[in-house]
Amino acid sequence: MSRPGQGVMMPVNGLGFPPQNVARVVVWEWLNEHSRWRPYTATVCHHIENVLKEDARGSVVLGQVDTQLVPYIIDLQSMHQFRQDTGTMRPVRRNFYDPSSAPGKGIVWEWENDGGAWTAYDMDICITIQNAYEKQHPWLDLSSLGFCYLIYFNSMSQMNRQTRRRRRLRRRLDLAYPLTVGSIPKSQSWPVGASSGQPCSCQQCLLVNSTRAASNAILASQRRKAPPAAPPPPPPPPGGPPGALAVRPSATFAGAALWAAPAAGPAEPAQPPGASPRSPSAPGGGGGGGGGGAPTPGQNNLNRPGPQRATGVSARASIPPGVPALPVKNLNGTGPVHPALAGMTGILLCAAGLPVCLTRAPKPILHPPPVSKSDVKPVPGVPGVCRKTKKKHLKKSKNPEDVVRRYMQKVKNPPDEDCTICMERLVTASGYEGVLRHKGVRPELVGRLGRCGHMYHLLCLVAMYSNGNKDGSLQCPTCKAIYGEKTGTQPPGKMRFHLIPHSLPGFADTQTIRIVYDIPTGIQGPEHPNPGKKFTARGFPRHCYLPNNEKGRKVLRLLITAWERRLIFTIGTSNTTGESDTVVWNEIHHKTEFGSNLTGHGYPDASYLDNVLAELTAQGVSEAAAKA
Repeated sequence: MSRPGQGVMMPVNGLGFPPQNVARVVVWEWLNEHSRWRPYTATVCHHIENVLKEDARGSVVLGQVDTQLVPYIIDLQSMHQFRQDTGTMRPVRRNFYDPSSAPGKGIVWEWENDGGAWTAYDMDICITIQNAYEKQHPWLDLSSLGFCYLIYFNSMSQMNRQTRRRRRLRRRLDLAYPLTVGSIPKSQSWPVGASSGQPCSCQQCLLVNSTRAASNAILASQRRKAPPAAPPPPPPPPGGPPGALAVRPSATFAGAALWAAPAAGPAEPAQPPGASPRSPSAPGGGGGGGGGGAPTPGQNNLNRPGPQRATGVSARASIPPGVPALPVKNLNGTGPVHPALAGMTGILLCAAGLPVCLTRAPKPILHPPPVSKSDVKPVPGVPGVCRKTKKKHLKKSKNPEDVVRRYMQKVKNPPDEDCTICMERLVTASGYEGVLRHKGVRPELVGRLGRCGHMYHLLCLVAMYSNGNKDGSLQCPTCKAIYGEKTGTQPPGKMRFHLIPHSLPGFADTQTIRIVYDIPTGIQGPEHPNPGKKFTARGFPRHCYLPNNEKGRKVLRLLITAWERRLIFTIGTSNTTGESDTVVWNEIHHKTEFGSNLTGHGYPDASYLDNVLAELTAQGVSEAAAKA
């Protein structure tokens, strides 16, 4: 309800098929990994429309108009975007909007992501924001669209209502999206009979038609919500491969249903506008589900308007004999067909009129089933259930010369070898002569580390120590042997651990140790890259898992030691998002995927426990070091 001088909560209007012979704006969209339809730019949409006019069953090479989209091709017949270098396929759709709306005027609303880049809003959100802006509302509540955000036009900012975090937003003028006038094109059926429009009854055409019906219905099965009282699907016949997509009967031709209808799963929650920093002009490479409105009989996938949210569908069905099953996205890399080859082969087979069945990639199982508090138990042999690290000021600076001399023995007659720090010969002066001066440390002095025996200039080791954490420990640059107790720069936080009554894959008769790390955002200290600057902490609390066996408990005890020494996390630049000044893992790998191993961070993994023990030892954390 709008009020004078106040903001407005905009309702969501369903976009049905536009009236015949009425002008409307065409926006092409692709489905991202969060099941949200992301618009292509107006330039790309004009290019797609031009190709569509020439050949409605052809392919669109997106790199011809946008260099960022060089790997991408849109197959207009199957309505999928194909990435040539990875084989990833994503659904695309052709949506329609009023010419007086934001896309018709070339107006784009964007928000600033964590990397400082600008990302366009979904098209329905963009239109809603523009409508409120034109009506001069001071603010806009997006909760009616499923997002907990407020838009403030006076400050041009977006605020998360839960976290109170603000982001900048902007309104810019771009090329208007293409305008189309006339009736919606009719669908072009796959091989049919003569002019009667009835399908041929030969076995080959029946197989081709059934597979084409399956191909057309894949998107429908992903997008369509299940009816309120849908009957349960029949069980798949023996021999059907697991993970295949079940489909509904197609409206392409009349006849008996050849494929079973799938059971609809729960709807996936809508993602916030600020949840994905991916640019709409660069469609992502991950797999995605379906979305959009249900198809209308007699109209193909080119004419599926509507901003309806995606609905996840889990289903199984049999595949007709002789139809090759090719994975759309092979996440764990164990299948017989490479993803790029599978995707390209699928497109070529469809284009040639040959049957192909696309299989859906499995989704990772990140978390265990819900556990009640009464079922959570302490880990046997490990005291307590929680460890905290507080903000530690740097220890009173130890004299670097004293630290180096503690672990080294002087060498009177050094060999004629290179010092691997300064790369000068050990028989000559250190390369740091004239750069670093310390009383009592002459540039020509050479020492041998006591345990590993590697030799360096004393001045070189003093320089190396002075550029490090200055915690009183020394690490050999050649063999990485650690002298003293190494500590890190992990920010303050909390580590909790307990047993849950569920088993990890590969440990069927063993309960699971769950570790929960929680680090809040804060200000960087003097030991961090940018002292005094704020750091972010994304993805916390982070859940990790170990089997509750002897080796798993040993790893837990050493992880607790590493946590107390501030070695689990550090502050740096994220390898996945590129964000700087954020909390990242610090070379000790954890398993964050509970029930699968599709990302490489789960189980079964027979060598993981041994590998993480080796990583802990490399950080100076081992049972032998603890006893020493």
